[in-house]
Amino acid sequence: MILVSVDDHVIEPPDLFEGRLPKKYQDLAPHITHKADGSDVWTFGDAEIPNVGLNAVAGRPKEEYGLDPTSFDELRPGAFDVEKRVLDMSANGLLGSLCFPSLPGFAGRLFAGLDDKEAAYALLQAYNDWHIEDWCDAAPGRFIPLSVPSIWDPELMAKEVRRVAEKGCHAVTFPENPVPLGLPSLHTDHWDPFWQACSDVDTTVCMHIGSSSKLAITAPDAPIDVMIVLQPMNIVQAAADIIHSPVFKKFPDITVALSEGGIGWIPYFLERLDHSYLTHKAWTGADFGSKMPSEVFMEHVVLCFISDPVGVKLARDIGVDRICVEIDYPHSDTTWPNSPEQLMEEFQAADLRDDEIDQMTHLAAMKNFNYDPFSVRPREQCTVGALRAEAIGVDTSEKSQLREGQAARTPITLGGLPPS
Repeated sequence: MILVSVDDHVIEPPDLFEGRLPKKYQDLAPHITHKADGSDVWTFGDAEIPNVGLNAVAGRPKEEYGLDPTSFDELRPGAFDVEKRVLDMSANGLLGSLCFPSLPGFAGRLFAGLDDKEAAYALLQAYNDWHIEDWCDAAPGRFIPLSVPSIWDPELMAKEVRRVAEKGCHAVTFPENPVPLGLPSLHTDHWDPFWQACSDVDTTVCMHIGSSSKLAITAPDAPIDVMIVLQPMNIVQAAADIIHSPVFKKFPDITVALSEGGIGWIPYFLERLDHSYLTHKAWTGADFGSKMPSEVFMEHVVLCFISDPVGVKLARDIGVDRICVEIDYPHSDTTWPNSPEQLMEEFQAADLRDDEIDQMTHLAAMKNFNYDPFSVRPREQCTVGALRAEAIGVDTSEKSQLREGQAARTPITLGGLPPS
């Protein structure tokens, strides 16, 4: 098996902005503050941005999962140290990884909140340069670069997409729904400069669950389990939104990835999409030309899953060339360090052929994210077995990371969630 993940996460290191900003913005940069309770938080102006526990629990017992702020000492070093990350990837047999941001939010809304947009753009460019040059370029062939957008200005977004493409970055984050962020919807021409740039330089747009800052919450006193179960529903809404937007008609070369959304719901969604179209197009005005909406959707959308036994059983019907796997390291849903075994169990239960498995484990990712690891490493050195052989001695056992005097996590309700 050769394994590439199109959805992992980076916990940014404290020295992220060092040497990357013009002098007039250096004092503005977010920095780490160590608090009296032992936690580490990013300080940005008057705001404190904690590293919420669920963001980096790889290697910890599940009993210690939770939303409490954490310190860097509590994290597995691979969460924020690129050399340790590569070792953890190899220990899991993982060849390549696309890493979503933590500090700026999936869609860069931290920078968008600044009144001084010139400063915001400087911070955003500094972040993207760090991600490409210090994180991805530290291990050639092991990462798929991903940029953060300047969502307050579509022209700047387009400019940045083109700039980072010259550095080899052909993926960008974008809100699964910009409206909750106070921005125009996908049904306007507001974002056209951005879509045009992505089309021109072959950049895939990654819409990650939660990037709209809006979660599916039923009631403030509902157990947090309700929100966790419903999280993928955001991506179902995004799927319906973008297929009925003008994006794919106006920009026929655009590719969108629905990150961390799973795939088990896709067959029903496509059936519903076509049924709704045939039943209602006469009065709604929907028009997909000579194609069905399900066809257009599958031509433009990349589907991603971490663990989805039902979806894998339906993968052949969905289309294996449009499906990519995810590891989600170091988040709570991660399958690290046993991802190959868990995936193979699902593949075998679905009776998939080797060529179909290859599409989902690496070929679809290579095609849709401009990723060519074999130009850096011989193919025989890219397999799960070969990579694990390079990581002999890496300890992947669970370890408790509770701070002294810190109690185990207690259940909380949705009303106890930190502000987004």
